Amino acid sequence: MIQSHLQDSARYEALHPLFKQAFDYIKANDLSKVPAGRIELDGNRLFINVVDTELIPVAGAKLEAHRKYIDIHVPLTQAELIGVEHISGVGESEAPFDEENDFALYAYSRPTWTLVKPGEFLIVYPEDTHAPLVGKGAQRKLIVKVLL
Repeated sequence: MIQSHLQDSARYEALHPLFKQAFDYIKANDLSKVPAGRIELDGNRLFINVVDTELIPVAGAKLEAHRKYIDIHVPLTQAELIGVEHISGVGESEAPFDEENDFALYAYSRPTWTLVKPGEFLIVYPEDTHAPLVGKGAQRKLIVKVLL
């Protein structure tokens, strides 16, 4: 897990060959005004899901994990809490891993909660189970999907 400010994204761009393209696009475009949905930057290798949703309380949060993708969470309209816990500490998933949609869900455990504000980002790798979209109110955010 890596949390930082968008203005400092260059520090992390060497960690994956597609990170620079993702951060350059986010910083060069006003994504608060585009329709919700998928923005393809490099097919299934790199895309952005623009999401409009209601945040949920901690009690309703579930941890999720991916195998094929790194997620970069970028809140646009307000801060959100995201819980993170290493996959070794979460036990069995609630159902078999969904290969087609690249995710598994895990029951709430005791993740470390971090507040991610507009202008910041949180990178989670496959070993980082994460419970996003926690808080109150409506949220517009970006979820960048980066193929490993």
